[in-house]
Amino acid sequence: MHRAIDLTRFLCRNVGIFNWSDELVMSLRTQFRKVLPSISITEQEALDAGDVWLEGSIYQGKPDFSALRAVPEATLSAEEQAFIDGPVKELMAMIDDSVIQNSKHLPEHILDFLKKERFFSLIIPKSYGGREFSPYANSTIVGTIATKSSAVAVTVMVPNSLGPGELLMHYGTEEQRAHYLPRLANGTDIPCFALTSPEAGSDAGGIPDQGIVTKGMHNGEEVLGLEITWDKRYITLAPIATVLGLAFKVFDPESLLGGKEELGITCALIPKSHPGVELGNRHDPMGIRFYNGTTRGNKVFIPMEFIIGGQKNIGRGWQMLVSCLGAGRGISLPALGVSTSQVALKSASEYAAVREQFGLSIGQFEGIQEKLADIAGKTYLQESMRVLTTEGLGMGLKPSVVTAIAKYHMTEIGRDVLDSAMDILAGKAIQNGPQNTLASGYVAQPIAITVEGANILTRNLMIFGQGVMRCHPHLQEMVEAIHSEEADADKKFNKKFRQTVGYGISNGLRAFGLGLMPFMAGSQSSLSEVRPYEKAVMQLSSRLALFADFSLLVLGGKLKQAEMLSARLGDVMSYLYAAMASIKYYEQKVSESERAQAAPYFHYATRWALQNAENALHKFLDNFPASFARKFLRVATLQFSHRMAKIDDNLIRELAAAAQQDTTFKSQITKLVKPTAGDGHDINEQAYKAKMACLDLLKVLKKALRSKQVKSGVRFADTLDNALAANVITSEQYAKLIDYNKKREKAIRVDEFDFDLNLIDDCPLNTDIQQAS
Repeated sequence: MHRAIDLTRFLCRNVGIFNWSDELVMSLRTQFRKVLPSISITEQEALDAGDVWLEGSIYQGKPDFSALRAVPEATLSAEEQAFIDGPVKELMAMIDDSVIQNSKHLPEHILDFLKKERFFSLIIPKSYGGREFSPYANSTIVGTIATKSSAVAVTVMVPNSLGPGELLMHYGTEEQRAHYLPRLANGTDIPCFALTSPEAGSDAGGIPDQGIVTKGMHNGEEVLGLEITWDKRYITLAPIATVLGLAFKVFDPESLLGGKEELGITCALIPKSHPGVELGNRHDPMGIRFYNGTTRGNKVFIPMEFIIGGQKNIGRGWQMLVSCLGAGRGISLPALGVSTSQVALKSASEYAAVREQFGLSIGQFEGIQEKLADIAGKTYLQESMRVLTTEGLGMGLKPSVVTAIAKYHMTEIGRDVLDSAMDILAGKAIQNGPQNTLASGYVAQPIAITVEGANILTRNLMIFGQGVMRCHPHLQEMVEAIHSEEADADKKFNKKFRQTVGYGISNGLRAFGLGLMPFMAGSQSSLSEVRPYEKAVMQLSSRLALFADFSLLVLGGKLKQAEMLSARLGDVMSYLYAAMASIKYYEQKVSESERAQAAPYFHYATRWALQNAENALHKFLDNFPASFARKFLRVATLQFSHRMAKIDDNLIRELAAAAQQDTTFKSQITKLVKPTAGDGHDINEQAYKAKMACLDLLKVLKKALRSKQVKSGVRFADTLDNALAANVITSEQYAKLIDYNKKREKAIRVDEFDFDLNLIDDCPLNTDIQQAS
């Protein structure tokens, strides 16, 4: 790198690259100005909001593993653990999701319990009556509830994510906080926040809802305020909300505030009881029974004191929203994705172990193993990303790019994993009823993918779009200089352009060096199995930095419209972040005694992330529009083939076997799933654990069947009778196997209903022909 800097200085001083006349400098800046679009106010506010974290070092080609390992490890406090062991566990026992999904409303006793136990106050400070839990605890609580009911999880999630509570904490006046936060904490007030309009979804900055600065009557006197007209949809909790958070644009046509007419997006807090507020009409989001609906108002007058933070915050709404959303996006929706994966792994692995066909448990078939290994590896990766992201948030950071990565990839991986689990459970997975552990999550999964920014938007516009401006060390300042009207703009541009070229040359030399001699990539890990992956992250990151530089150089402002290209660069950054999360989790969250159990999960997850990063780089080059630049980049990085370690069949078999074992580590990465007596998870787990306890006896029985010492029965129970009669097993062993068989039969059955679809609680057990495995 030092050589690159020296080379840049030589070129600048001796070759004369930057010894331009003032006219030439101005001409170059003018040309850039023509091709580079200016940054809008809303775009600038989004860029200014939040922090740059680990993603910055990834983008710049030098992943900071020292900073990664220095991130404080996320743990639950005694108070947080007690809440999970107490109120959360009690809530889980109250939930029957099949009843909720077949009802019109969330049960009142569940809503009352959520209020009583202050589930809506996880982020509210204790000084206002809240619980003030960490982001990791918040994520764990939401994820745990989601394993049982998406409807209840979303109901808990929203008040603890983007909404009035968080906006008040950061931007509200002391009077607003003192009034509302205690009421939000104890459930006296139920909040909702209305941003999305029929005409403005992904383009939230284009909302048509408006407030006009005017005078009106409030509490019997004339005051200065806003006359607001709005029409919002998709607003979670709106049908039961008592207080409405509202985003709208403010205009001052009569100059009552003495400034410009268009004042920008503003956020206000309006009681439902306020005259003219319409709340109550519902949407039906995929039949998942959380409350979601509309709010409208026509020329509703509010005083200035309703604005969050007061009159001084007129026009600051977008900045407030993107700042809070950047943090909230990394907690709740990723937690839903992780919960889906953990349910999928637990359900699929237990079912694969106890479900038998052709005389074998289906988990012994390679087709099932391929799916099961993919579920297991990705579930490990999901938990790794959840932990790392909430650790960063727990440090007080608001890394907007990282939280966008978490939201997009963790909900997408959750959907992918759930599809595989549905394939494994097959007929059992498509029959509704209390025993189905996958159906509710399967139906609800598109909700997590759609809300808080549809995933297509998040991937194609946000991750790299924000990342390139936030993470590049010089680009944002150079763009500002290009569009600046200040007298010294040319001088600033010249300096930044020189630094940008030097940075690009440095990236190119580093990428070429690591492509030619990959063993030169550094590694700080004390674990030999980790070091190759750490080096691979370094290699791929160096290529990303160079590719990003050339994209900007060749395409300029057109890169913003080349969404498929830029999204692939965003994918590289995302998958490298995932690989770093996998490494940190393995090093810090896996005890030394459990490393052998965790190893196949770790290898699969890390290789999958690195392979996807490398594939994205190849797809980027394959489709780059400039032929010369494409060829140059291939040569400069020696990227002619795939180099990352492969996920081979042996690793798939090893991980599928590990996933079917009852190990401490598997329990660790499925810990969000809390079976309660009689529910589907409990039924599956009982059968699975009964089989694990009978493995030696089943081997004895199988050997006896092969030697013809025992005659196989039509049903497994008949075979056990024959084994007892032949003295192959004792009466105690017979009782143990009979108990397992009853639990197995119950686990593989599906719910039955009468003709009018009333649930039959005690329908007969299945009588499939079964053999010992």
